[in-house]
Amino acid sequence: MSHQPLEAARAGKTGPNRLGPMGFVLTFGVVSMLADVVYEGARSITGPFLATLGASAVMVGFITGFGEAVATVLRLGTGPLADKTRKYWPLTIAGYALTVIAVPLLALAGSLWQAAALVIMERFGKAVRTPARDTMLSHAGADMGRGKAFAIHEALDQSGALLGPLLVGLMIAVSGYRLGFGVLAVPGALALIAVLLLRRAAPEPGRYDTHAINEPVAATGLAPARVPLPARFWWYSAFTAISMFGFSTFGVISYHLEVQKVLPSALIPVTYAVSMGAAALAALASGALYDRIGLGGLLIALPLTAAVPFLSFTATPALVWAGAVVWGAALGIHESTLRAAVADLVPTARRGTGYGIFTAIYGLAWLAGSTIIGALYTASYTGLITFTIGTQVVALIAFIPLLGSKAGKASEPAEPGKS
Repeated sequence: MSHQPLEAARAGKTGPNRLGPMGFVLTFGVVSMLADVVYEGARSITGPFLATLGASAVMVGFITGFGEAVATVLRLGTGPLADKTRKYWPLTIAGYALTVIAVPLLALAGSLWQAAALVIMERFGKAVRTPARDTMLSHAGADMGRGKAFAIHEALDQSGALLGPLLVGLMIAVSGYRLGFGVLAVPGALALIAVLLLRRAAPEPGRYDTHAINEPVAATGLAPARVPLPARFWWYSAFTAISMFGFSTFGVISYHLEVQKVLPSALIPVTYAVSMGAAALAALASGALYDRIGLGGLLIALPLTAAVPFLSFTATPALVWAGAVVWGAALGIHESTLRAAVADLVPTARRGTGYGIFTAIYGLAWLAGSTIIGALYTASYTGLITFTIGTQVVALIAFIPLLGSKAGKASEPAEPGKS
């Protein structure tokens, strides 16, 4: 296995990065912001758009949940690939390219299967890029605080997720769904240009991580690729999966808003924009809390998730808007601080693998849960509420063994048989 960036740093070679860690995080945040304008703009109307093509609530839940599973489960392959090849930038760029190509093509989709394939293609792009991107961000956050680094990145990321739905909502009001998807080709092109420029400015982000540079490559006596993942990591992944099992995708929520005519179609993306604004603020707050008190700060996500069905699945507009804030805040914690903790739980040499496994477990749980929630939406609102609350109570119980330290360190004993 090649460890060229770390080996070069150990040898005392000067790195070519022209950006400091904070500059890297901020600039990567701009890249993600532009990409989020594209795919979050599309996700804000995926449920209603699929409904216009004849999809049922269960089908919307399955397609959006399957897309999330693709975005996460395939990281079981792309995470180890990033660790093995150290091709962090090529994987990141390829992933962004897949996403920004797939989304505008939805403007040309004329059938449910075509639209579903493009939704899944967009999520596949996320699977390709995310382990590599998160590994680079974790290096940049080693000294400044990983909670802070991931929170800043997520806040910028979510600002694009706020702007995208507003842009799409405006285009729908003007000319319908087709223009809403088509206009997203512009920020998509800008995202690709930005990530290419960032690669030129910081070709070796691993040099930011002085802890990794000074970490013995084979402290366990094993090759880096075979260092076991700690038991604490697996328990943490299980807790996250249980929590996500009861978390609805926005596709099901937006489907409800469309078919029940709770809000005009053009306002549905605006509710998603509100969610993304709440996600950005929640990411900043939870990231700072994680750096200060550790994993215990993540528990706020559980009551937020439990409150979603009481708000987002009603027919009262005021409650729906409140639900958008609550759902977004929970998502912001899930997508920022939960990721930051993984870097503190796994060995540096297996960080890409750790992110891949963690998000695969996360995605499978979201796929299963969103499909169940879609079915319960049709069958029983009471059942939907009971299911959501029950999963969060079980998640709270599962979290108890994790309390007491920041995140558990990668040097802790591994669970037998896990690797």
